[in-house]
Amino acid sequence: MRIRSVQAHLLSYVFPQAIELSFHGGTRQILKRDAMLIRVETENGLVGYGPGPGSEDAGHRINTTIAPWLVGRLLGDIDALRVQFQQAVRPDPLTAKLYGTVEVALYDLFGKAQGLPVSELLGGRIRDRIKCYGSAGMYQSPEGYAAEAALCQQLGFPAYKMRPAAGPEADVAAVKAMRAATGPEFGIMVDAHAWWRMGDRSYSPETIHRVAEQMGQYELTWLEEPLPPADHAAYRTLRDAAFVPLASGEHEPSQDGFLDLIEGGCVDYVQMDVVCQGGYAQGRRIFDAVEHEGLRFAFHAWGSDLELIAAAQLGVCWPEQVVEWLEFPLYSQPGRKFMYEFPLSTEMLREPLIIEAGELIVPRSPGLGVEIDERVIEKFAWVPGPWSYFTLLSPPGRFAVTGDHAVTGLDR
Repeated sequence: MRIRSVQAHLLSYVFPQAIELSFHGGTRQILKRDAMLIRVETENGLVGYGPGPGSEDAGHRINTTIAPWLVGRLLGDIDALRVQFQQAVRPDPLTAKLYGTVEVALYDLFGKAQGLPVSELLGGRIRDRIKCYGSAGMYQSPEGYAAEAALCQQLGFPAYKMRPAAGPEADVAAVKAMRAATGPEFGIMVDAHAWWRMGDRSYSPETIHRVAEQMGQYELTWLEEPLPPADHAAYRTLRDAAFVPLASGEHEPSQDGFLDLIEGGCVDYVQMDVVCQGGYAQGRRIFDAVEHEGLRFAFHAWGSDLELIAAAQLGVCWPEQVVEWLEFPLYSQPGRKFMYEFPLSTEMLREPLIIEAGELIVPRSPGLGVEIDERVIEKFAWVPGPWSYFTLLSPPGRFAVTGDHAVTGLDR
């Protein structure tokens, strides 16, 4: 089975009206949401698909470096093909990660050819479902967060994640309001990534410890990235204080970074994004380390439904005591208001994902187990430019966000 073509299709959903949000350190403007659909076809017409990061740089690297190398090669041993690519091309770290992303589409293709789900190609599934938490909540009042958390609970999810940035007292008040709205058994996660992106108004280590202690009385499932992700020593100090379980990992740049995070006693929950951080091969290495240290893993997933099923096919190969959570973004739909709408996410699939009692049911049909609607390539044509902008109050400046994490200064 020889590969005929590899294509990275960049996609955009532009909001009818730009979303304007205020937070403790300034304002944020969101213009669109981007995605990538990777398409791999063999000479006999079989097609495999995978998700990818929605950025021009990622698309360019895949289409100009990875795709030309793969075209014409036999698709057999996927691990061996990766090793051959690394030896022949000697890619830089980002391109190597993107190859792991393309590999998801290779697995989908190979699974279809063999009549097997991707999970069976990754070692074999031991369960058919994975627990999801609803993820939304961006720059709202405590009452707004409480209403979203309650709606998430009504939809059957066992937990909800929000993103605070209203100031220390208001952030604690939001957690208090969510707990009051949902009761003691419902999981609450706080993603504090904004705390260190607010310029001079970013929370100090002393403030972070105080806020973590105050939030801890409301029994959080975890507090995510309350400190700069690279400062593992600071995470160890905060974890030793035992105020609240900690989570991090989605910004780790390498396997060595993950191992230091895991083995260094920095967090309770380790996070990784299959799309952005090296694909299945990286995930399997991380799971081994997580299990060895007695920690828990939670997939970071902040895009399309295709990303969710790609992660889930790997997750069900491990017990829940190791791979516990899958992030499930909650987008607004008619009659159901969350952070904003993102129809591209669901329209990429011909049939919706199946969620039962807050768990994603992972299909056993060949490949990833979903059918792609290629009409999204034309309907959601790529719109160049950043998808989001931050304007800081102090020091004054404006920053553009491309992809998921790339931040570029525009003016100061």
